[in-house]
Amino acid sequence: MPRYEPNSRFSDCWSSVGDTTFFHIDGVCYWKKKPVCEFAGTPGQMEQLELHRRALAAWKTLDHDVQLQWNTYAVAAPSHKPPFDGSTHITGHNLFVSAYHGFAQLGDEHVPEAAPWEEFPLLHLKFSSAVAVGDSDLQMTFRASLPECSDPTRYRVVAKLLMTEPGHTRTGGFYRTFLALSNCISADAEVRFLIPDFRNLWPVVGPSCQVHCRYLLIDTQTGYRNIFRKTSFLMNLG
Repeated sequence: MPRYEPNSRFSDCWSSVGDTTFFHIDGVCYWKKKPVCEFAGTPGQMEQLELHRRALAAWKTLDHDVQLQWNTYAVAAPSHKPPFDGSTHITGHNLFVSAYHGFAQLGDEHVPEAAPWEEFPLLHLKFSSAVAVGDSDLQMTFRASLPECSDPTRYRVVAKLLMTEPGHTRTGGFYRTFLALSNCISADAEVRFLIPDFRNLWPVVGPSCQVHCRYLLIDTQTGYRNIFRKTSFLMNLG
């Protein structure tokens, strides 16, 4: 994949222009041509598209003063796209839609109320164990550490998982998202995820596999989510 070389006019690029998309890996900018794809989407993708459309429609029902309040709160919210130097921020529309999606992910889809952005606690997630559940499911247990968090019970962990053969690297598009079975119960506690029919999700999984994980928190009071962190580890299924 070609690497973008900065010049006197543009020191960095992101997003898309025409049929070219700029993206970053470990802080380095690359570019690629957009693929021509006629795939209509899986049922899960279509469900997410409909959810997003409902979020956009909900924003349009808000009074203008409420939308302005969302804009005010969004100034403090960090952008999930570069540059990450604090010089940019998201819009109130972005923050509203993100909160709408957050509540929907918690199984509580509704129009969120505007709330000030609060800094998320630092989360460390470490793999503990995995056990089979029935004939096809997998329960994974992690140790979640939220040091100096005053109220960890308001947060739920989300994990985006990818399982490959040992030693294989990450592959975009094959991550699957799972919500912890319950909120954190303390600043240092176990969190569990149930992975239904996991061998059909990742057919290459054998007795030992590489697991790539991107994890983040959802604030169950506001629906807001923080920027994900990532970890990788080997998992033995016995």
